[in-house]
Amino acid sequence: MSVEIVLVYQSLLGIYGDRGNAMVLRQRLAWRGIDAVLTEVEPGDPVPATGAVYLLGGGEDAAQISAVNGLKADGHLFEAIDNGAVLFAVCAGYQIAGKTFTVGESDTVVDGLGLLDVTTRRGSERAVGEILTTWTKPDGTQSPITGFENHGGFTYLGPDATPLARVEVGVGNAGDGTEGAVHGRVIGTYPHGPVLARNPDLADHLLSLALERELDPLPRPELDELRRQRIAAVRRAGSRR
Repeated sequence: MSVEIVLVYQSLLGIYGDRGNAMVLRQRLAWRGIDAVLTEVEPGDPVPATGAVYLLGGGEDAAQISAVNGLKADGHLFEAIDNGAVLFAVCAGYQIAGKTFTVGESDTVVDGLGLLDVTTRRGSERAVGEILTTWTKPDGTQSPITGFENHGGFTYLGPDATPLARVEVGVGNAGDGTEGAVHGRVIGTYPHGPVLARNPDLADHLLSLALERELDPLPRPELDELRRQRIAAVRRAGSRR
């Protein structure tokens, strides 16, 4: 069995190191003896409809518009999601996955991909800094998510979207205590890092969705200790704000 990971439009949506999310997914599959194929798609290339996981990353205003136009014209991302693929969208990728977002000083409203019931508008402040949230996993247990947020847009969830996590330190969606959004197998979130390198539970959740089965744990004590230290540091910094 081979799992296809599709990294979409890195020349437009790859300015914050979110490419690393693809590397993390591929490596965590390899550690389990599962073959993975990484397909990189740039504007003008056909998007394969055969992928198991699709990744969108961060980008600027003009890049967001170009990405939306290209993905709508191609159409295969929608087909793949209809067929059960997972979409993981970070920052600008999260915003364009929604219904609408704004760009430029004029706050022009642009139609997004409509894959998440969220809308994004210019925020009252720019969210910049370490963020720490609590994610309730499908089994009911909780796991911290750490990352670095850097976004001027505030995202508001509609009734068909569920928050990915609750904010402990940072701004998140719109300073309302929520972060990210989930609808089916479409997940949007703001943190960079890359976020899947910092949060192996979240990476494995995406892979479990794609494979439609739970994965065996991957004990990595040294990584667990680094993660513990990072979370503690963010909490200490957050308590001083």
